[in-house]
Amino acid sequence: MKDKNAYRKNFLLVAAFVILISAFVVVILLLSYKFTRTYVEDQFASKKVDVLEQTIKPYNEFFQNKIAEITNYDGFLNLSSAANYTGGIFSKYPFVKKVIFYDLDISNNRKRYTLRAKHFSIFIKSVYGFSPGKRSIGKPEMEVLKKNNINSADFGQMALQFSGFIEDVDTAKISNPNIDVRKNFYNIQPNKISYLNIPRRQEMKTYKELLGIVNPILTYQQDMLTFFLDPFALKIKNTNPGLYQSITIRPLVYDQLDNDQQNKTTEIAFPGAFSDYKLYFKTNKRFLTQEVIRLFLPIAFGVMVIYFFLLVIALLIYRNLNVNLKLFKLQYDFINNFTHEFKTPVSVIKIAGSNLQSKNDLSERQRIHYGKILNEEADKLNDLMNKLLSFTQLESKSIQIKSEPIDLDKFTKSQIESFRIKYPAFNISYAEAGIHTFFTDPVLLGSVYQNLMDNAYKYSPADRKELVIKIEKVKKEVIFKFKDQGIGIDQNELNNVFKKFYRIQNQYNQNGSVGLGLAFCKELVNFMHGEISVKSSIGKGSEFMITLPYEHQ
Repeated sequence: MKDKNAYRKNFLLVAAFVILISAFVVVILLLSYKFTRTYVEDQFASKKVDVLEQTIKPYNEFFQNKIAEITNYDGFLNLSSAANYTGGIFSKYPFVKKVIFYDLDISNNRKRYTLRAKHFSIFIKSVYGFSPGKRSIGKPEMEVLKKNNINSADFGQMALQFSGFIEDVDTAKISNPNIDVRKNFYNIQPNKISYLNIPRRQEMKTYKELLGIVNPILTYQQDMLTFFLDPFALKIKNTNPGLYQSITIRPLVYDQLDNDQQNKTTEIAFPGAFSDYKLYFKTNKRFLTQEVIRLFLPIAFGVMVIYFFLLVIALLIYRNLNVNLKLFKLQYDFINNFTHEFKTPVSVIKIAGSNLQSKNDLSERQRIHYGKILNEEADKLNDLMNKLLSFTQLESKSIQIKSEPIDLDKFTKSQIESFRIKYPAFNISYAEAGIHTFFTDPVLLGSVYQNLMDNAYKYSPADRKELVIKIEKVKKEVIFKFKDQGIGIDQNELNNVFKKFYRIQNQYNQNGSVGLGLAFCKELVNFMHGEISVKSSIGKGSEFMITLPYEHQ
């Protein structure tokens, strides 16, 4: 009882372990879902920078690289080269909608100037307007603009910025790589950028000298371009479609109504010439919930895999404890039954031996009777010991099959006759199968016969002690059937009857059984490369079927 209680405690421990890890898994899943939702909300607020970077990337490339190509012309950009240059811009950067090209002279001419600082003059020779070609890509439409029709503010601001730079510049420090002079040649306004090609160092030195030179009159060429931009022509690149359903370009002053409870919004402003506009992000909250679930599912799957792995471990522990408990019970029953099986013949032998040793004179009939008792009980002990020894040898594979040809009909009849000597009241019937040559180990097969016949006799009521043996050949197998009229076996017990030391609890087992008979048969049949099975009904009897391979030479 103490051991059983110990096992019960262990089972309670396993149950407590399962409950604990189940609660732990639920907490982990809840926390994981919460953290995933927080992560998605943080990503919704932060990943807009990635969208902005990818959307504004063409503009940055245009601003940092393409515009600077004007400097390569050194002020000698003409109508044809300007057309080619702007055509490439229109085809590659669709957000550039118009370009104004100013062909400028830089001189110290006091009579010919558009803007003058001291003796430094900037004069507009001609102005051309370019726009994307409607008929052919790469060939812009061009028009000659009158000087009084252009936006003088663009030129004036750029010219003042340039002349101020020339006045203040220290030409000795221009070559210093830490000094960035390029910013003096840009003028960024909302939706447009004006750019003046950057003179070389020697040209800047010459321009500075023009501030104080009256004669002779010197003239140099410069190019200025003003690019008109349309932010709505930018191609929005949604790098996170799982976060943002709708991304639009809106004016910076645009403000969504606060009563929209179904959607989540965020925004980020454009830089540079597009600073009056922003990217506006809008996503339905249910859509974000789907993204949370999508990210949460792999986490939940991983947690559940670990959880089921722990459950399997708990199940294996429980199963092991359960098997140990059953094994303990089987061993306990085996010791009791085995002790009883030994104790009975030993007691009988001792009584018979005591009577033979008594001082009283025994008749011849009494000595014969006691001698018979001694022989029978000794045979019982010998059979029991042989069965245990044979079972051990089978399990350890320490015996070998001695195959030889036998006539199955003659062999079966001899086994029946041998059994009838022990139990003459047992009715065994057999119809000849006509298998005259069958290669097998007759000793092992005989043990199977004797055990199954003994089992049928033992578990049959006194009025139904009958057994029918049938043998038939099916393809390359021989099937042996032993059908009795016994008490039968419950369906729940069918999987256990071939286990070692297992006994069915009924009135026929009250007088002792070590539970080795059917287990011994199964080991024998398996050792002969065969199979054994049973079909049974309570109160109607059982049928044992043995299948052995048919071998012939």
